Amino acid sequence: MAVAEYYIPAPLMRYRSRVGFSVRQYFQGTSVPSYVSFGALGAVFFVAIFARQIAPYDPLAAVGQPMAAPSAANLLGTDTVGRDVLSRVLAGMQTSWFGALAVVAFGVVFGGLIGLIAGACGGWFDAVLMRVTDAFLALPGPILALAVVAALGRSYTHTLIGVAIVWWPLYTRIVRAEVRRLRASPHMEAARVGGASWWRLMYRHLLPGAVPVTIVTASLDIAALVLMVAGLSFLGLGAPQPAPELGSMSAQGVTYIFSAWWIPIMPALAVAVIAVVANFAGDAIRDRIRDR
Repeated sequence: MAVAEYYIPAPLMRYRSRVGFSVRQYFQGTSVPSYVSFGALGAVFFVAIFARQIAPYDPLAAVGQPMAAPSAANLLGTDTVGRDVLSRVLAGMQTSWFGALAVVAFGVVFGGLIGLIAGACGGWFDAVLMRVTDAFLALPGPILALAVVAALGRSYTHTLIGVAIVWWPLYTRIVRAEVRRLRASPHMEAARVGGASWWRLMYRHLLPGAVPVTIVTASLDIAALVLMVAGLSFLGLGAPQPAPELGSMSAQGVTYIFSAWWIPIMPALAVAVIAVVANFAGDAIRDRIRDR
């Protein structure tokens, strides 16, 4: 019996061909270190998404003797309460990773939109928006996060809000600078002479031109945000116990660094791994976009 052939509409075929060509073109000539960086980034994403399913135990439940050394039953040992350190580290990686992504996403969307509008409009409107942006840039991030937590209450979400408030101006300035550069380019002059509206100029010409530099900045910022949020949690600005959070886990285990070294060291190593992987992946993305 002949195998049935399924009809695929021509527009869908053309879209699939364009997507496949774009992916092949992007990865063509990619070096081995870049492939390793992307593979490690994919592994971190996988762990962050399925942390609760991968974890051998409930990160909040005591499963053994307190401060038990690493063993076959508890690969990274247990903490002072008897909770599995590996399960808590995996849950903490999920929290740190998606917390950093949330702050970056807010900065890209909110800060990038303000930078796009400021750069496209120019004049006094641009000056007002940028003075407001400069005022937010002058605020010290850790102190503002401390103030937000003090006002709203101690929680990981409030810490992320405090960091996001001082992080978006960076994207505003980057996008604005790129938009102002694009406004002076010949193809923008040709589009204006051709009668393109202001919205069309911004949507079809300025926004796509500002995307590459924004992607590079965002990919490199993830590592810095992971370290910053972990540092704030280490100082006590994160979620209260028993929430699994890498910074607070390391802070609470510092007292036992000589008697039970795995309690503070393993969460700190997880933070280092996430930061290094994000940094290398960001460098690889920057190199690919720069070489295109």
